[in-house]
Amino acid sequence: MTARRLAALLAGLAFPFGSACAADWKLEPVASRLEFAATFEKTPAPGVFREFDVKLSLDPAQDDAGRLDVTINVASADMASADINKAIAGPEWFDFARFRQAEFHATEIRRTQPNAFVARGTLTLKGAQQPVEVPFSWSESGSTANMEGKFVVKRGAFGIGTGEWTTTTTIGADVTVTFKVRLRKAA
Repeated sequence: MTARRLAALLAGLAFPFGSACAADWKLEPVASRLEFAATFEKTPAPGVFREFDVKLSLDPAQDDAGRLDVTINVASADMASADINKAIAGPEWFDFARFRQAEFHATEIRRTQPNAFVARGTLTLKGAQQPVEVPFSWSESGSTANMEGKFVVKRGAFGIGTGEWTTTTTIGADVTVTFKVRLRKAA
């Protein structure tokens, strides 16, 4: 056995998983949900994004490794009222005509507990970018995994609710985003 082959064999034994442990995951849309809740006069005003995609590369054994990419068709927002849906499409709110997509990109995913992580990245919404931390729980079973979490964003930081809606007396400043996502290992 040559020295080069012996070194490769020893490296393989010492680091049997290397970076190959990172798995790539893709969204199972039918089993996934992305919701948001604003407040109207201190009462929850829930909504859902019907179209979104999630791509995740994660090695649960590696801290600060991984990548999470989320794209959202903002025009798929549904607040269960035709009048409200028409209003949020306008320039004071999401401005669907100019900003059809929101994105979250994280290149740092850190374990916080045995089955809990936080993804640190940038959320781009309505042309504005803000750093966001997204905590989530993780459960994996074979070729599928479940990812669930909740975080809060300030709507004003993204220009959501302009003009007469800039004030937070009627529509609250905080928007809670909740997700339950089923992922499948990419082939």
